[in-house]
Amino acid sequence: MGSSILEKTWRAHHLVATDADTDLILVDRVLLHERTGGVALKSLAEAGRSILAPRQTFVTMDHVVDTRPGRSDETIMPTGKAFITATREAAQAAGLTLFDLGDPAQGIVHVISPEMAIVLPGATLVCPDSHTCSQGALGALAWGIGSTAAEHALASSTLRVKRPKTMRITIDGRLAPGVTAKDLALHLIARFGSSGGAGHIVEYAGEAVSALDVGARLTLCNMATEFAAFTAIIAPDDKVVAYLKGRRFAPSGSDWDRAVAVWGDLRSDDDAVFDTEHKVDAADVAPMVTWGISPQQAVSLDGSVPTFDAVAARDPRELYDRALAYMDVAPGTSLVGLPIGAAFIGSWTDSRLSDLRRAAAILKGRKAAASVKAICVPGSTRVKAAAEAEGLDKIFTDAGFEWRESGCSMCFFSGGESFGYRQRVISSTNRNFESRQGPEPRSHLPSPETVAASAIAGMIADPRTFA
Repeated sequence: MGSSILEKTWRAHHLVATDADTDLILVDRVLLHERTGGVALKSLAEAGRSILAPRQTFVTMDHVVDTRPGRSDETIMPTGKAFITATREAAQAAGLTLFDLGDPAQGIVHVISPEMAIVLPGATLVCPDSHTCSQGALGALAWGIGSTAAEHALASSTLRVKRPKTMRITIDGRLAPGVTAKDLALHLIARFGSSGGAGHIVEYAGEAVSALDVGARLTLCNMATEFAAFTAIIAPDDKVVAYLKGRRFAPSGSDWDRAVAVWGDLRSDDDAVFDTEHKVDAADVAPMVTWGISPQQAVSLDGSVPTFDAVAARDPRELYDRALAYMDVAPGTSLVGLPIGAAFIGSWTDSRLSDLRRAAAILKGRKAAASVKAICVPGSTRVKAAAEAEGLDKIFTDAGFEWRESGCSMCFFSGGESFGYRQRVISSTNRNFESRQGPEPRSHLPSPETVAASAIAGMIADPRTFA
């Protein structure tokens, strides 16, 4: 019987079985950000423990930083400055690679890691952040941990991990024009439920996945945490190899040649067996938008808020009723045409250069409605600089969008900035939980293209009508 890419990577990093279903795993890379990483570094130092592999530990400022132009250590979040300064001091004292404010490599942790080849195929990578699963898009085994586990990983380059089950989701065919990886992610969560991947490592496979560029694969894997999966992974291919070549922390010379040879075997064998298998027809995927307070509460843009009977197998009655009340919608309500007060493009889900290019193509020569507060936050300083070199910033600002510095920003409320109370928001982020983006905004999640189209229309709109 053959092995999956998951099993091959797990075996390569397995040190010892600690009990019947738990192994001690070697950790190749540790990523930290200022909201949780500083806590781990401070606690480790206070315990008198050093970091075993400081050259394999990377720190960035992204979560609580202000993203408005001219920013400093001061933040809207009352305690934000303390997070930043404590993390900076601890990282410098430990001799870690730090991407600080003002560094041209600074950005959202899951954006900068791929763009600098910190993450590599076949590597294990952890970060005290639930969306670390994003980086499985490059064939790595990457998962989110807590601050206490981060201390253990920093001190020992190991973690004790319960062996997850394996799941393969094969997407046959090709996505239709105008359908994005974000739409695919929302389609899968809506179809299988927000707990559909619980206890599993998910491998995404099939023709539709192979056709995605690396940025789109990162978006797809990013939302595995909204699927409750341990993590997600996609087998590396020539696109991944071409993407990584020449990047800052990628191997070079003969090391590169050896690495590429190893990566060629990082794919599931034809006779690999998975605990769970799903098959999806790409033709069934349409542009999506959420209507409720969970990513699983999503429908196609040409659909409407479902009746309870249509979702009873997935949504408990209490969750369904709460979502209707919070979002101020009713069964049968069409999502397209709902007026919005704000539009946000950003977060590690959809803030890479490719995302901004697609949104800018919708916005070019058009203006956001006067009633809409529109904001674009690039995922990294490198993305921002590259977008500005192409003139994308001018397209956004001409359209009425604020053009910001990189950071997590309004992905969540921790940065201190928020949308208005009960304001209806269209957002390219990954979570639509109650008060996720401030005090009770009503957040709808679609692709960046749908955010751009909706900003122009002043209401939720289908980007395919703006082509």
